[in-house]
Amino acid sequence: MAHCGGSLAAAVDYVAGAIASAPGDPEPYAVLAELWEERRADLAGLFRGAGSLRMALAQSYVSFLENDMDGAVMAIGAVTGARPAVAWASAPWFSDARFLGTVTASALAEAAMRTMDYGHALDTPGTREGLRPWFAAIDAVCAREPEPEAMAKMAIFLRACGLADASFGLCDRADSIEPVMLTEVVRAGTWRMLGDLGQAAAAFERALALDPANWSLYLDLADLRAEQGDFTTAVQLISQGLEREPAEVTLRAAGAAYRARTTGSPDDLRELIGLAPHLPNASYRNLLIEHACSGPALPAGLIAEARRFQDT
Repeated sequence: MAHCGGSLAAAVDYVAGAIASAPGDPEPYAVLAELWEERRADLAGLFRGAGSLRMALAQSYVSFLENDMDGAVMAIGAVTGARPAVAWASAPWFSDARFLGTVTASALAEAAMRTMDYGHALDTPGTREGLRPWFAAIDAVCAREPEPEAMAKMAIFLRACGLADASFGLCDRADSIEPVMLTEVVRAGTWRMLGDLGQAAAAFERALALDPANWSLYLDLADLRAEQGDFTTAVQLISQGLEREPAEVTLRAAGAAYRARTTGSPDDLRELIGLAPHLPNASYRNLLIEHACSGPALPAGLIAEARRFQDT
């Protein structure tokens, strides 16, 4: 405080910057802990609404000091997502027994998902090394609180880090507690990442057996069958999905595309053209149009009309 003209805001900003510069150095945390002890209420006011990365990082430690371990991990998860190449989790508190013994599995899972929010690669050697404390935390928390849905989400994080075997292993641990749909969906995604579409399809089949009313699973499996070139099965799966959710625009568009690809029906391609503007995902829309336009003996003018949507 003396070095900052007595300004608490300036002192916190300085300490937050020190933490951001060297997340593994315990000294700035000790200074922040002193400020928290002396000016707890004022400190809370400073953090309220603060949006910078380094203030969010400091807030994660203050949450730890306040025994809000779920808040602490959610904050550092968001910071990690913004700049995953920095070893934020080398913060001493992240490996502290008090944190690992208290943070909930659901919060750790959601925080792990936040590390992927910005689409940065997590599977480079340097980033993976910096994320090592996360892997240790997952092991510790899952041993203490083995919650299958949370474990499945953590398995997604492990997959994103390039740790396919560890992801499968965590899915197996989750199954030993209780088989749930999400675990099989995660397995399917991992097998797909590895290029094994047969294993991915088998996992989606198991997911459907666990949750047969879930229309999106029929779409996922239909898309996979289409990727394998089995458009007849894809059409059947979409029909089953539409029985559950007949108004779902993505299902309807996929059904029209796969029927057009199978039968060469102009009416099905026209249906897809009508639905195309309402599809939220442009890359998926373009893929469906590509499939549909490959149908046998479709009119060239209709194909050209459909392909115009691929340019928007």
